[in-house]
Amino acid sequence: MLTLLISYQTYQTILFSWIAIALIVFILLLRITAPYGRHTSAKWGPQINNRLGWILMEAPVLILVLTFTITSLDIQTSITLTMIGLFCLHYINRTLIFPFRLHTRGKSMPLVIVASAIFFNLMNGFSLGYYFKYFADYPQDWFLDIRFIIGSALFFIGLAINWKADNELIHLRKPNETHYVIPQSKLFRYISCPNLFGELIEWLGFAILCWNLPALTFFIWTSANLIPRALSHHRWYKEKFNNYPPERKAIIPFLV
Repeated sequence: MLTLLISYQTYQTILFSWIAIALIVFILLLRITAPYGRHTSAKWGPQINNRLGWILMEAPVLILVLTFTITSLDIQTSITLTMIGLFCLHYINRTLIFPFRLHTRGKSMPLVIVASAIFFNLMNGFSLGYYFKYFADYPQDWFLDIRFIIGSALFFIGLAINWKADNELIHLRKPNETHYVIPQSKLFRYISCPNLFGELIEWLGFAILCWNLPALTFFIWTSANLIPRALSHHRWYKEKFNNYPPERKAIIPFLV
């Protein structure tokens, strides 16, 4: 029998507090550009290899969710295992595949960014893993629920957009090249960051198909991080390229 360490009421309080922090972070990120990727700055302290940084940042959430799952396999259902599997699908790619596809020779990121991302992912891993281990209770016909059907469709649409856009960005440059160019294909004609747009759709779908507080919290945090990031990318493109298409938006076609 599993021993409950904190009550659901305490768990809810933790997540509502985490959501409040997300809103604060969202406001801060609208004013301060996180210094990694094209925005990396040595002013933020010691640096670490970019590829290693990505792995260290993303691995904790995958490890923690899988640990919670493996230690509660006897009570998991096909429904909860499907939800966990969808979540891990994204992070297996993000941790074990995506970093090794990047053309990032000679690039680095601040350790402070890696550390903050590790904390962020530990919180997300705890909130989701703990829920699925101790609180998840779905009816047997949840696979036929309209929320699961719509959410799953959005999840895979977002995943496809995210992976396709990442692939296009990676192949804009040859393996030994590090310069930036203007993406021109598909959704890039409408927005600067279709990869981030796809991830927003993906996690919105996940929140709908799971229909629980930690998945909603994760979507809120994703939005708080990705929307300011896309706006920063959009400003960067316009500042760097005089011929950048003026009709493009940052992350949501025709809107933002």
